[in-house]
Amino acid sequence: MRIDRLAVWINTIGYASADLVEFARRLETWGYGTLWINDGMGSDPMVLAAKILAGTERLQVALGVANIYSRDPAMMVGAQYGLNEQWGGRFLLGMGASHAFIVEGMRGHTYGKPVATMRAYLEAMAAFQYAGPMPAERPLTVIAALGPKMLELARDHADGAHPFSTTPQHTAMARAILGPDKLLLVEQKVMLESDAEAARAVGRGLATGLATMPNYRNSLERMGFTEADFIGEGSDRVADALLAWGDAEPIRTRIHEHWEAGADQVAIQIMPKGGALLTLEDEKLLEMLSPMA
Repeated sequence: MRIDRLAVWINTIGYASADLVEFARRLETWGYGTLWINDGMGSDPMVLAAKILAGTERLQVALGVANIYSRDPAMMVGAQYGLNEQWGGRFLLGMGASHAFIVEGMRGHTYGKPVATMRAYLEAMAAFQYAGPMPAERPLTVIAALGPKMLELARDHADGAHPFSTTPQHTAMARAILGPDKLLLVEQKVMLESDAEAARAVGRGLATGLATMPNYRNSLERMGFTEADFIGEGSDRVADALLAWGDAEPIRTRIHEHWEAGADQVAIQIMPKGGALLTLEDEKLLEMLSPMA
C-alpha cells in the first residue's frame, strides 16, 4: 500500500457526500494521494469512504479513526477487506478506543480500559476467517496511539500508529517506541492566519477542549504541559504547540519538523476560518502546500 508523505485530514461533519467527493477530486488535482476522514456521529464512515473511493481515481481514503465500539471485529474486517478488494487497495483503516463520554454517554456501551480493549479487538480481527474475495494485498491497520503503552501495542499488534493533536517532540517519542519498521502517520492542525491573537485563540480553544478528555489530557501532560496551560482560556504556549499558523512557510516548517522527527506521513487538518466548513481561502492553503506546488 502506498503511503504518501503529505496527506489531508478533514472533519466530515457538516459536508454533503457529493461535496466531499468534489473536494477529494480537487485534492487529486493538486497532487495529494491520501484523504483522512473521521468517524463522528454522522454518516457511517465506511459508507462515506466507499462514496469517495467511487468518485476518485487514485486517492487513498484513510479512516482516522473508526470507533471500535461501533462494529465488532468481524464487521471491521469485512469493511476493511471489502473496500480494499473493490477499490484496488486504496483504503487505509485507522481504529481507536474512543472516549468514555462517547462510548457510554452517546452510544450506551461499557467503556473498557483502552489498551486492553484494543489488544483484544486486534487479536479478534487477526483470528477472524474472512471468506469474501481477497484484495490483491493485505490491508494495513493503524491505531490511534498517544501514550507509550498504546504505541507499544501499535508496534506489536498493528502496522503502526496514527497520533492526533500532537507535536514533533511527541513524534520523536513515538518513533523511538515504534522502531524503524512501523508506520507513523501523524495529524497536524494548521491555520492560514497572520494575526497572532486570532490564531492563538483557536489554538487555546483546541487545547482546553482536548484537556477535558482524559486520553488527550494525559497526552498533553506527557508532552510537558501543565494545569497552567489549561486554566481559563489556556496558554499561548500550548496553542502554538498544537496549531501551526501563519502563511505557508511556518506551516511547511512544522510539517518538516514532524518528518525529521520520524513521521512517515503528516496529515494536515485545516482549522476553518469561516466556521465549521473550509472556505476558498482555506482550500487555497491546501493548494499552496500541495506536493505539486
